[in-house]
Order: sequence, then C-alpha cells, then structure tokens
Amino acid sequence: MTVRNIVTFPAKVLRAETEVINEFDQDLSVLVDDMVETMRDAPGVGLAAPQVGISKKLVVVEFGSELDESFPKQLYVLVNPEVINRSEETVRGIEGCLSVPDLVGSVDRARVVTVTAQNQHGKPLKIRAEGWLARIFQHEIDHINGILYTDRADEIWQPDENDQDVPDV
Repeated sequence: MTVRNIVTFPAKVLRAETEVINEFDQDLSVLVDDMVETMRDAPGVGLAAPQVGISKKLVVVEFGSELDESFPKQLYVLVNPEVINRSEETVRGIEGCLSVPDLVGSVDRARVVTVTAQNQHGKPLKIRAEGWLARIFQHEIDHINGILYTDRADEIWQPDENDQDVPDV
C-alpha cells in the first residue's frame, strides 16, 4: 500500500467528470488499498478518487459512531456510488475537506440517505445511512460529481483553536 498525494483545490481533477468503473481487477484493488492508506494517514473519514488525482467513481469511507468513539470503525468501499434517496429533513453541520485545507464551512445535508454502489469485487450494495455517516457519504459522492462542500456551504471560514472536532471528510 502506498500513501498517495492528496490533490487540493483548484486542481482541475476535482471538477472533472469521473468515469464509471467496469473492471474489478488488481488495479482497482491496489487503488482501493492506496486510498484507504491515504485516508488513514491524512487522517480523514472519507476519500474520493479525484482527491488522489484519479477521475473514477470510487469512494472509501471509514466511520464508527458519532456518539461513541470507542465503537469499532467500519470501512466502506463504494464503487460507482449514487444517492438514490434522501430525506427531506436536513441537518446543518460543519465540514472540512482534505482537498480544501485550512477552511471549514457550514453545510446543510439530508439527515438520511440511501446509497447504491458496488463493492471492490463488483457485488451490488445498498446502504441506508443516517447522521454523520449520511453526511460523509454525501460529501464524498459529491466529489465524484465535481462538487466541493464549499459549493454547498452558506458560510466558510478558517478554523481557530475554538473550533474543535471539525472533521476532514
């Protein structure tokens, strides 16, 4: 596994159209492993392929519980993910991003989402997520659609020592 460089704004790859993944081969496995290693090294809770310079529909997320940090984290590998349903109820939260360092923003996101995808072996997945996991999925899926959280934020600022626990999604 290799830690890859994280691409930062205004790199064009962050706005580029991404390709559907049709081959579930060794190259994909290497990319997934590298992205997981990069996400953990950053550290972050999610990473999309464009953030490592690859215009493909691939997202990795690792998250446990927003209520209990001792709860074991679960790794999600989402190939060709799509939000197919979202709650009308939204929740405002503060987001950061590995590709937009030194800034955070206040973003409204659906409280609950249903995501379809494939795992890294091509098996179909359907996940219903709530709370922070739903926010992370929406943030990362936005990345593969060329959207940054700053596009959705109604306020953006540089955090200071008073802004604690701002996640780098």
